[in-house]
Amino acid sequence: MSNKKTNTLLFILAATVANILITIISFFVFYLLYALLIKPWLPENSTIWCLALIFLIALVVSFITYQKLVKLFMKKVDVQKYFDPIFKGPTSRG
Repeated sequence: MSNKKTNTLLFILAATVANILITIISFFVFYLLYALLIKPWLPENSTIWCLALIFLIALVVSFITYQKLVKLFMKKVDVQKYFDPIFKGPTSRG
């Protein structure tokens, strides 16, 4: 395996782990805010809907955060120099 391919694989793995961690942290932060600020005002049977909404919000926040972090990374690192392309363009057949 070439060095570029290894870098690409490690980047994909690290980015996936980072995205999952961002989602989990976002979920717990939003759940904490919900539990402290909103839950006392809502009826008990609304908890499941609020958890689903918190989960969706955490996914959106993690997606946006992940995109911004990847764009920042791509500005600072010469991606073509260190990484193989994940998807190759169409090839001409002869």
